[in-house]
Amino acid sequence: MKKTVTTLADGRELIYYDRRDDVVRDAVDARPLGRVATSSEVRHDPLLGDAVAIASHRQERTYHPPADECPLDPSRDGRHTEIPDADYDVVVFENRFPSLSGDSGRCEVVCFTSDHDASFADLDEEQAGLVLDVWTDRTAELAELPQVEQVFPFENRGEEIGVTLAHPHGQIYAYPFVTPRTALMLRSAAEHRASTGRNLFEDVVARERADGERIVLETEHWTAFVPYAAHWPYEVHLHPRRRVADLRGLDDGARAEFPRVYLELLRRFDRIFGPDQPRTPYISAWHQAPLRALGREEYALHLELFTIRRTSGKLKYLAGSESGMSVFINDVPPEAAAARLREVASE
Repeated sequence: MKKTVTTLADGRELIYYDRRDDVVRDAVDARPLGRVATSSEVRHDPLLGDAVAIASHRQERTYHPPADECPLDPSRDGRHTEIPDADYDVVVFENRFPSLSGDSGRCEVVCFTSDHDASFADLDEEQAGLVLDVWTDRTAELAELPQVEQVFPFENRGEEIGVTLAHPHGQIYAYPFVTPRTALMLRSAAEHRASTGRNLFEDVVARERADGERIVLETEHWTAFVPYAAHWPYEVHLHPRRRVADLRGLDDGARAEFPRVYLELLRRFDRIFGPDQPRTPYISAWHQAPLRALGREEYALHLELFTIRRTSGKLKYLAGSESGMSVFINDVPPEAAAARLREVASE
């Protein structure tokens, strides 16, 4: 992997990641952009103890542009985009409309391919492996920033999820705090260690493997399963067989096997609802250990993949119980979801 760091016209950092070492990236951002002005602010809720990012400048972000005006495409035929070069493998750049910035963290965009009409599931294994290397490199770099406490790579796909740019891309949020969801898992892991002397994540994976009913697929280095108390209609947790804190800890075997496993999961998601709905909306989220928090050594890197579609043509909305009280009601039994995801395996 070759890494080339440059800057855009407004001073934001942009990084090319290439498969080949002989690629030259010297294109200049020709757009007449002024410096980015952001108003990100993190406010703490005294009742819940969590944090809310206030970012009013995001009201002006690009919203469902025509395909020929997508800012994530390469710059071609006289049209200048966020990526100055005429082609690329994978590109990362600072978000022009970040939810977090400065002392409040950092937000980056990750473009998985220059092909506007593709999806992550369309990538070949080499390209998917490059994306994994990029996620790992960004985790390592962002972990060095003194204001960053947790690094969160994720992908939103589909208008139903709220995606406003159709180009295949994800994001990375570098939070200045430990996120509430991670804090809950750390608390549960600490309680489990105190009561059993064992690691919670290892016990959860071992239970799923022993039961088998909710296993979606298993390989030498990875286990994918629908959790016993799944919140979402179709939800899969993917764990490396050897527990590590974050992406930097994956060994060569797990890294080599990940592209095949992950692409298979994404392609199965696209088959859940039949050929009439071939692109299932989803969120794919890497859960990594916080960088300095107490209990980091008990955490386990894992990926959570889920869709808000509960059946053909119907979405799972977060209504009164979910939004008002954080109590999820799942319409699809986890065992049935796992059976369906096994059923639609690639031939």
